[in-house]
Amino acid sequence: MERPANVTRLKITEIFHSLQGEADTVGIPTVFVRLTGCPLRCQYCDTAYAFHGGAWWEMDAILARIRELDSRFVCVTGGEPLAQNGCAELLTRLCDEGLRVSVETSGAMALEQVDPRVVKVVDVKTPGSGEEGRNRYEELPRLANADMVKFVICSRADYDWSRARLKDLRLPPGCAVLFSPSHEQVPARDLADWILEDRLPVRFQIQLHKYLWGNLPGR
Repeated sequence: MERPANVTRLKITEIFHSLQGEADTVGIPTVFVRLTGCPLRCQYCDTAYAFHGGAWWEMDAILARIRELDSRFVCVTGGEPLAQNGCAELLTRLCDEGLRVSVETSGAMALEQVDPRVVKVVDVKTPGSGEEGRNRYEELPRLANADMVKFVICSRADYDWSRARLKDLRLPPGCAVLFSPSHEQVPARDLADWILEDRLPVRFQIQLHKYLWGNLPGR
């Protein structure tokens, strides 16, 4: 039997159940859908294994696997999930299932097709990432109160750049700003101290999963 031409497929690296390590639901058991591929090459990337490979999944199979893992919380990540054309459809289908859906995206992609019910966690790439030039600041006004922007801090210079950049961002009042130390590059306590010294209106975060499982895939 021939495959219907209109069946959406996505290239998936892994679908797994773990604790959310970041953002506003840190510590909550969550199903992660990691899409394959990314157009960026951030120097601190811990998911380079998702740049290539993976397997094609039809949409219904993805949804069925998520149901099997039985969590109300689902995070679509990558790689860069929004680089795949079918990602927006997946996000909407997940929302239609009554799930609390978030997407982790690099900040280099358009957001207009993302369902407004989805919580968007958008990176603002610092100079230390090596991808500062990919930031699409014009997309940030699309964010809603429940969304978040994240700065991964690689050095004191990155922190100073990020602190200055905060003044220029056009964000809704409830949109949280996350400052996260690049694991093994900036001591978490140093970043915490800098934030407190400057009384920055940001949320400090560490990557919980790194402290529990290191860089193990599927965690």
